[in-house]
This record gives sequence, C-alpha cells and structure tokens, in this order.
Amino acid sequence: MKRFNRNFLIGVLGCAGLVACGTPGVPIPPALELARPVTDLRAARKGDKVFLAWTVPARTVDHQIVRHPGPTRVCRSLQSEIGACKTPAAEIPATQFPVPAFDMKKGAVAPKIQASYVDTLLRELQAENPSGELTYAVSVLNENGKTAGLSNLVQVPAASTMPPPEHFSAQVESDGVLLSWACQPVMAAANLQYRLRIYRREVEPPALGKKPAVKPTPEKGGTKISDENFGDCPQSAFLDQTFEWEKYYDYFATVVSEVSRPGKSEGEVEGDDTPLIHVFAHDTFPPAVPTGLQAVFSGVGQAAFIDVAWSPDTESDLVGYNVFRHEAGAAPVKMNPDLVKAPAYRDTNVQPGKKYFYSVSAVDERNNQSAHSEEASEQVP
Repeated sequence: MKRFNRNFLIGVLGCAGLVACGTPGVPIPPALELARPVTDLRAARKGDKVFLAWTVPARTVDHQIVRHPGPTRVCRSLQSEIGACKTPAAEIPATQFPVPAFDMKKGAVAPKIQASYVDTLLRELQAENPSGELTYAVSVLNENGKTAGLSNLVQVPAASTMPPPEHFSAQVESDGVLLSWACQPVMAAANLQYRLRIYRREVEPPALGKKPAVKPTPEKGGTKISDENFGDCPQSAFLDQTFEWEKYYDYFATVVSEVSRPGKSEGEVEGDDTPLIHVFAHDTFPPAVPTGLQAVFSGVGQAAFIDVAWSPDTESDLVGYNVFRHEAGAAPVKMNPDLVKAPAYRDTNVQPGKKYFYSVSAVDERNNQSAHSEEASEQVP
C-alpha cells in the first residue's frame, strides 16, 4: 500500500511538472537597441563650413552594448530649438564609424570613438538670418530608424563671411615685419561689422626646397597679433614688432564678421584664410650711426689722454661700439680689442704735437655694424 501511494505521488508530481512547462510566462520584449543620445556635440564655424564633432555612443538606453548601430542624422535649424529632425542636413551611414569594441579585461567599452562632420553652408542660408544663429544637433538611429532623442544643442553665428583680402604680403624691415594687403572697401550691414584678424605662428626651419606643413582647418594654429578695421583703405598695413629675429614664421589673415545681437553677447565668425606667407626674420639691418661725437684733450699735470664721447644709441639689440682713429692722410684703425659698452672711450696712446681724428660705429647682437659716425678731431699740445 505504501508503495502504491509513493508511485502515485510521483506520477502526480510528474504531471504537474509537465503542465507547468507548457504554461506560457510573461513575454519579454525584444531589445530596441536605442543608442544613448550624444551629450558632447561641439561646433566651430570657419568661412562657409561648420565643423561638428562628437563621441559615438557605445551603450544603449537600457545599458547594453551598441552592436548594430544605424545612421546618424545631422540636424540644423535657424531657430534656437530643434523640435524634430524630419529633414536633416545630412544622414551619415553607420559604416562611417566603427562599432565600439568591448574590452573584456576592463569590462568596459574602449577606446571612445570620435565622429566628425563638415556642413557646408549655402550663401542663401547665411543670408536668411544674418544676425542670428544656426542650431545643430545629431540623432543616432538604430537599424529600424528609431532614436532615443537628440543630442545637446550647439549654436554658431549664421552671418555671411567675407573672402580674405587679396595680395596679402610681408616684408622684413629694420623695425619689424610689415604686413600689407589690397584695399577692399566694404559696406557693413545693420548689426554687422568686419575686422581683419592677423595671425602669426612660429615654424621649424623648412627643409631645402620645401615649405612648412600646414595644419588642417578649422584652425591652422597661431597667435592673434592684430585686429584691424577692414574696409578702411588708408589703413591697409600693419607692422609686427613682437617677433624674434632669426626665426621662421607663417603669417595669415582672415576677415571676421562681428555680429551685434540685442540682449545677447556679441558673436563673431571668421572667414577663409589668406594663403600662408612664409617669413625668415633675418636681421641684416645695422644699428643707427652714432651722433654727437666729441674729442677732448687732457694732460696738464698728468699723463696725456683724449676722451671721446658720443650720444648713446637706443636700439634694444645694441651690444656695443667700435672706436676708430687715424692721423691726417692715413686710414682709420680700430682702437678697442673688445666692444665698448658705454658711449665713451679714453685714448691714452697719444703723442705730443699730433692731431688725431676719431669716429665711432655701433654693433648689434647679430654683429651688424653701422657706418662710421662723423669725425671729431683733437690736437695734442
């Protein structure tokens, strides 16, 4: 009897298990694989091009790894907000960006993948709202064209830009590098003014027959050295005096459109750059010729000598002077073995009854020497 009951119980439990296996549970929805919205969209404008960059999302909104990404839409609007992205400025296929890899050891996605896109603005679009802004966002879709939402919004000025000035050139002169360009009168629109921005960057000495490499846009890299009024024809030159001699530089310029927006901070956008001007700031320019030379004899009751003095030169790179002497009919001879630092010299090698003629030259850091000064003479009794 106990055996029968045990077998019966086993049979009942077995049937119960079979019934449970056949009962449908709560359905699990398929993963949508919606990539997280981009949060680090950046934008920079140069001329008629807007340079966008962002990090490709590596995870979905439900914390899974993105394995089958769809295209990315680039959204653009003349308004400060973007409600939807039904007519994108561009749609970038997923094949443009590699799928983020998963590092099994670290248990994380690495490395981050950076995406970029260059939007070229038509002239008509720039003219629609010259004092306003263009708003951008990106939307990452899945394979079925669904998205978890737009990225952060970024703005750039919508103003039209001017072409760079023609005949931009540089000439090394004794007091600096003279930059000049062709006069181009312009008529500024309402809330819009133009300035010429000049850049300089130091470069390595170029290899023989080659020019220094140029960094890609939107920025070549360089130091802004001047903002000049553009369209002011009498002022179509600038003298750079902040460089260092014996170095290589690139110069370039761009016209800046400056937008005044009531109630907002001013905005600006740079146009395209002029061609690079390569300059070797080689100093071949001598200092100014010393002036005010005088010679005075002394020797009563002491050893005879002649003091020579002159007005000091004021060049910042001056290192000293040379003093020359000669007698009538003879060639000048340099008196000092080393450069004279002060604007004075004492000649103790004089003889009674002779007349001496003196002149002085100035010398700079690169051993450029000026012409001789006007002579001063003195008679030894």
